Amino acid sequence: MSDNSVDPYLPENEEPPRALGPALRNGWRRRCPNCGNGPLLKGYLKVHDECTVCREELHHQRADDGPAYLTILFVGHLMAPLLHIVFTTWRPEPLVLFTIFAIGCVTLSLYLLPRLKGAVIGFQWARRMHGFGLVDDEGLA
Repeated sequence: MSDNSVDPYLPENEEPPRALGPALRNGWRRRCPNCGNGPLLKGYLKVHDECTVCREELHHQRADDGPAYLTILFVGHLMAPLLHIVFTTWRPEPLVLFTIFAIGCVTLSLYLLPRLKGAVIGFQWARRMHGFGLVDDEGLA
């Protein structure tokens, strides 16, 4: 039996999850979930294969469509009630209302998408998903 003082019920070959809060914060800041210093993204949404500071491998990430769905969820749930409040309170012209909310939705989406992608990658890293927790032949993560 392994000498695992964190959780006695973990299988011998499985490591405990990493701290979730710092990983999510680092991901939201678009920084490496491991060290918090290296950039996570190169460009707008492209993920570095490894951290330029701590050399943590990041190519394991499988964010795929998750950040886009979360962005749609957040933008929709923020803007729909706001649209209703603005319409019932001030009754602006339809073209003005459309223009303001179209620009607001696009801007909020462009702001949230890379941050949510970083947070999803941070979550995957913290939970050792998709190869982030594999141990190689030498016993190093």
